[in-house]
Amino acid sequence: MAIRILPNNLVNQIAAGEVIERPASVVKELVENSIDAGATSVEVTLSDGGKSLIVVSDNGKGIDKDELPIAVERHATSKLPDDNLFNINFFGFRGEALPSISSVARMSIVSRKEGSENAWKIEVNGGEKSDVIPAAHPRGTRIEVRDLFYAAPARLKFLKSSASEAAQCVEILNRIALANPTVSFYLTEDGKKKVSLNACQGELFDSRLKRLTDVMGREFGDNSLLINAQRENLRITGYVSLPTLNKSNSLYQYLFVNNRPVRDKLLLGAIKGAYQDVLAHNRYPMAALYFDIDPAYVDVNVHPAKAEVRFYDNALVRGLLVSSIRQALALGDHKTANNLDLAAFVQDNIPSFGQNETAVLREHQPVSANYTAFQSVMPQPRRQVCLPDLERKSFSIKVDEPLASSETNVVEGEVGPLGLAKAQFHDTYIISQTEDSIVIIDQHASHERIVMEKLKASLLTENKVATQILLIPEVVDLSISEKTRIVEAAEELQKLGLVVEEFGSTAVIVREVPALIGDCDIKALIRDLAGEMAEWGKGFSLTDKLHTICATIACHGSVRAGRKLNINEMNHLLRDMEKTEHSGQCNHGRPTYVELKLKDIEKLFERR
Repeated sequence: MAIRILPNNLVNQIAAGEVIERPASVVKELVENSIDAGATSVEVTLSDGGKSLIVVSDNGKGIDKDELPIAVERHATSKLPDDNLFNINFFGFRGEALPSISSVARMSIVSRKEGSENAWKIEVNGGEKSDVIPAAHPRGTRIEVRDLFYAAPARLKFLKSSASEAAQCVEILNRIALANPTVSFYLTEDGKKKVSLNACQGELFDSRLKRLTDVMGREFGDNSLLINAQRENLRITGYVSLPTLNKSNSLYQYLFVNNRPVRDKLLLGAIKGAYQDVLAHNRYPMAALYFDIDPAYVDVNVHPAKAEVRFYDNALVRGLLVSSIRQALALGDHKTANNLDLAAFVQDNIPSFGQNETAVLREHQPVSANYTAFQSVMPQPRRQVCLPDLERKSFSIKVDEPLASSETNVVEGEVGPLGLAKAQFHDTYIISQTEDSIVIIDQHASHERIVMEKLKASLLTENKVATQILLIPEVVDLSISEKTRIVEAAEELQKLGLVVEEFGSTAVIVREVPALIGDCDIKALIRDLAGEMAEWGKGFSLTDKLHTICATIACHGSVRAGRKLNINEMNHLLRDMEKTEHSGQCNHGRPTYVELKLKDIEKLFERR
């Protein structure tokens, strides 16, 4: 067959295959056009998840009568005034959205510019344009898209259920809303309101935090840390969650480059790296980060949907992002995010005294005491403690020795922000009393963080952790592959205080362990390390995984749940927590303590 030029309608359908994947793609393109037009209010209406109908209305500047026929042509745009692809200050710039949509759907546009006597309407069905006719419409633009992919029926089978497609549209609108807090956004699907975000007032950071709270939940707003850093031509602002507020995936990490929502592997990897030693490897923090950079130093024209970007200086971006997050975590290193609902401790319909019924907790665990019913719904207080920036000190705690060096009782003047220990229950949790609250501390989680920070400090200052020689070396049986991985890493493990040698065909012998961890299950420790090395795969550098190794060693060498502590040991642990960085969470991102305010306890007994 001879070479020929494809007809325009086919070219537009090919382009639509790259730009328009699903109803959410249509919503994204049209809403971004509304923002570019200066709209302060955008309304989206969906039917059948957007497959039957998508309507986007705004109060932007509108389109002239003479420009309407041009607007639906390919590569027609008003957003490149100097024809410079490296000076892009708008969401759209290719001029592909409207012609791509109209080539696979039935589209109509009604628009009116401010000062015009009336609005004007044009229809495009499968790429065929109608004449421009007068219409009634207030200032702004209304675009209707009906029967999506009717001209490309093969694409319909790839669409998911209406509920799933509607959820994708909501997600896209929320992302755009996070980047534009001063704009109102509304979305209705089959008559049901799915998104209702009023414009936020106030300074930039205040309005952003308000919008973030509306979209990501109050929990994020109450347990987030401010990011505000600048270097050369790059500025990073936004909020990240405390390590104890995390998710099982990265869907709650919102990234914006010059207000454009993106999903960039470089940035996502940098966020993961910044939380490396305060969060488990399979958990993800929540984040909303805004990158303001000179358009000449970033390329947004590398992906059909403009979902990815390329930075001129990747090292600068990654370095500033990691350092700014770690600085924020350091400033809030004693915070812990927890929801403590006192009403959740008891059922709503609790029997009165004297009845032969058993009250149960929400976890359906039997309890021995009866409780009177509450007469009102109790609040759900969120507790977070920020300890003062105390002096950081290096110290050593061994499990096989008392945590306190003397039996002298702690006097009131020595009590720190975590209060004075009063009791231990279930040989796992410490109860401490402060001036206006009760604090419950997980003894293993808190000591785990203390040991980890000590290991890191030793490596930083001496490049080697102090060790203790085992009186009887420990022989650990492993598989051949596990043994090979441990032996190959023996030199680097020695820096961490683990002296390991090959012992036969399927075993290793451990001769020295870090002095900090004292008596621990060495066999379990070595097997866990071998398992982690297998997960990292070939080509990993143990040095790069240094903090992960430290976390594993600290976990095995810390005070275990089930060990009885005396009051002096408990108080010594609390004082050490107050001097330790990131003591609000253990090495896996779990909280080390929760605080219950006295005023909330008094509400339970109706004392206030």
